[in-house]
Amino acid sequence: MRKRADQVAQTRERIVEAAVHLHGTVGPAATTVAGIAAVAGVTRLTVYRHFPDEEAIFAACSAHWLSRQVPPNPIAWAQVADPAERLRVGLTDLYQFYRDGREMLTHVYGDMAVLPDTHRRTLEDRQELFHTLLAEPFPANQRIRAVIGHAISFWTWRSLCLDNGLSNAEAVELMSALADLGR
Repeated sequence: MRKRADQVAQTRERIVEAAVHLHGTVGPAATTVAGIAAVAGVTRLTVYRHFPDEEAIFAACSAHWLSRQVPPNPIAWAQVADPAERLRVGLTDLYQFYRDGREMLTHVYGDMAVLPDTHRRTLEDRQELFHTLLAEPFPANQRIRAVIGHAISFWTWRSLCLDNGLSNAEAVELMSALADLGR
């Protein structure tokens, strides 16, 4: 009985690993159950025995991938009282997460429109939390809110750091200076 349970757990793990691999290489939109089955070395029916639908696969894939990351820590950002320093701390943390997860995040954010609603809303809610925490200590100023919204975007980080060669520290400095101009 124990051996069977171990085999089931190993099969499930292979399926999840296959989904993580495909989401990180071809993206969620191009990932199919047939593709997951092929990479995992199982049948489509086996995939469906472990995961009743694509949302369940996506949830397991996301949880597995995130368990191997150091996610941003907005609770720590909120402890920083100085507005400019909070922004620097938050962007430094966020940009490191983006750099570490750049392959997966490029595909996930690129396929945002086709993600399961629950997961798309989770990503949107997380971005809104980041925006709120970083903009909160600044006086009500639409220009600063706009700069912060731009600065926390994965696509802004990607443009500055991957496409244009800035380090994370340089990108944080640039976005912080832009926010300071908005004051």
